[in-house]
Amino acid sequence: MSGGFATGEQEWQAHLGTLRQVVRQELVARQLAAHLPGQPPRRVLDIGCGQGTQALLLARRGHAVTGLDASARLLDDFRATLASEPAGVRDRVRLVPGDAAAAGDLFPASSFDAVLCHGVLMYFADPGPLLDVIARVSAPGAVVSLLVRNGDALAMRPGLLGDWDSVAAAFDGDAYRNRIGVDARADRLADLTAALAARQLPVRQWYGVRVFTDTAASDAPLPDPATLDAIVRHEERAGRTDPYRHVAALLHLIAVRPESPAA
Repeated sequence: MSGGFATGEQEWQAHLGTLRQVVRQELVARQLAAHLPGQPPRRVLDIGCGQGTQALLLARRGHAVTGLDASARLLDDFRATLASEPAGVRDRVRLVPGDAAAAGDLFPASSFDAVLCHGVLMYFADPGPLLDVIARVSAPGAVVSLLVRNGDALAMRPGLLGDWDSVAAAFDGDAYRNRIGVDARADRLADLTAALAARQLPVRQWYGVRVFTDTAASDAPLPDPATLDAIVRHEERAGRTDPYRHVAALLHLIAVRPESPAA
């Protein structure tokens, strides 16, 4: 990828409170909660944790969370947020600076009961090595949560926006220029499911994220609370319902490592 996420980091931060980002984070949080409830407490690794939205929610529910990110600025933002949390929550969070691909060197094999990797695979031209790392650090029974750009619906956004040159490219490939100005890559559901199965991480469930709101302006503000509630409610239903979830901008895959090779 062209410079990876770091080249668009400032643009990402500038839009964290906007409609598209709030909807994304809320949908992922609700979907993830069904697979990682508060009990039993889990050892969680969030690869590319950023400002810590999902990691913090899991820590509040009682999980011990390790956040890994290469951005010192985003980790500082996460620390600033943690400073206002109760001591019990702060004590359950450990922040580690480092690249996503280095997780295999930083942590022992089978050391986490859950691994999150949200919005990261899209910045790897070849996702295989990072998937290998995720599989290596996942313990038996571990839940793996991946959020990726939907390669099967890559033409939807430019098509709905009337960007016909980008539509043609999207039909024929997996590369795209994202909203923060970075060249990235999309994953197709069948291909990613097969890649995870080959690493003993069978997909148990998958969801669509941002079916209706993906074409909203990058700086679109939040609406009034009642409207936002309706948006999230309808997005949540679409994200678990065929055929809508197939054309979502993002795919959220939940895989679970078997408890034993024979499971």
